[in-house]
Amino acid sequence: MKPWKEIVSRQVPTAVATLQRYCQQPSIAAQQIGINETVQLVTAMVRQAGGVVSVLDDCGGNPVICAEFAAGPHGNPDKTLLFYNHYDVQPPEPLAEWTYPPFGAEIHDGKIYARGAADNKGDLTVRLQAITVLRENGGLPCNVKFLIEGEEEIGSPALPAYLKRYAERFRADACIWEFGGKNVQGHPQMVAGIKGMCYLQLWCHGADVDLHSSNGAIVDNAAWRLVQALASMKSADHRILVDGFYEDVAPLTPELIQYAEQQPFHAEQLKEQLGLRRPLICADENPNVHLWYVPTMTICGIESGYTGEGSKTVLPRRAQAKLDCRLVPNQDPDDILEKVQRHLIRHGFTDVEVSLVNGERAYRSDMHHPFVKMVEETAKEAYGVDAVLSPNSAGTGPMYPFGEYLGLSLPIVSTGCGWWNSRAHAPDESIRIEDFEQAMLHMVLLLNRFGETQG
Repeated sequence: MKPWKEIVSRQVPTAVATLQRYCQQPSIAAQQIGINETVQLVTAMVRQAGGVVSVLDDCGGNPVICAEFAAGPHGNPDKTLLFYNHYDVQPPEPLAEWTYPPFGAEIHDGKIYARGAADNKGDLTVRLQAITVLRENGGLPCNVKFLIEGEEEIGSPALPAYLKRYAERFRADACIWEFGGKNVQGHPQMVAGIKGMCYLQLWCHGADVDLHSSNGAIVDNAAWRLVQALASMKSADHRILVDGFYEDVAPLTPELIQYAEQQPFHAEQLKEQLGLRRPLICADENPNVHLWYVPTMTICGIESGYTGEGSKTVLPRRAQAKLDCRLVPNQDPDDILEKVQRHLIRHGFTDVEVSLVNGERAYRSDMHHPFVKMVEETAKEAYGVDAVLSPNSAGTGPMYPFGEYLGLSLPIVSTGCGWWNSRAHAPDESIRIEDFEQAMLHMVLLLNRFGETQG
């Protein structure tokens, strides 16, 4: 048994420098900033780790990077582990709220601060560096593949087409997903599934131009009209009122409820950390049940009229809103769109238009699959504490197309190098170098164990 902890520790300075360079390269899919430069950088990182890389760009969207590493001379060539990562990041705005430059990748108090450090550049770096460690110390124990896309932060619109066309190239026995990290108690938090999403845009036009607000006596207001339409879809007690919204939601099993009840949820601590002004909306029930298993409808933004400094008496000509509905297994985003459209018509809002911006179906792995247990057990070995495993996360990603095109029995587990205050998508995003090192050790141990398995 090699002293993997010491070997990984010696690799950390190189790994940190690699991550800093990676984070210093902007790669913002929403604004198409730095995409080509980042593709070149990532392909160089793969080659540096000893992989064979292909850049796929024939299905539209930003390029998808395929990386392949063969099992070493003493490895198992019949086992293949797939890693999913993305090289795109969220826009860094609001810039004024960053303590350190978002693309500076500066180190302070043992943390690397950068947009993408946690989501998702840290995890790709961890995995490539783990492969480097293994290749330099006896060889890879199994085959490894990577699918690294560049549109995750905008809904992965082109990814299903790439998975469909290149299914054989990406086929594997199991998959490690893109994210993860430690919870408040310091335990690695992992998930074996993900919620779906139906992201909608609604808009209402009342006139060709903005009007003087005195016309409010005789002219309907597009902003009020949209607000009323939105209010018709959700009750004061947060029940979604769209007919049929819940009809495909399967009843919760005792096992799923048990997973939720086994994991602590510190409501008061969360309220303090986030500065919440109001109680949690599920105060009388287990919040984990709601986070993992209950579909939602959230207003992400509303825009209309004048919201600048001072006053401007205006009756807006138009109003728009964006909603996201987080979905659970069996719900279909296209079906939810149709139900929202029918709801608006039935309630007299024929002038409110709605379209689907992007959609993802939910996915949940078999919690009893040996691979799921393997990830959990090797995490305990790497971190020195029990891992916290959830059936799925409250968030969303393109997990369902992986199952659809690579096999719906494909076990997928998400684990990574973040921490509870990584602030992904927010100013001062960061990872802790200590967690980064432990995550690298976890990947080394997991790959070794995976290569030992048969069948």
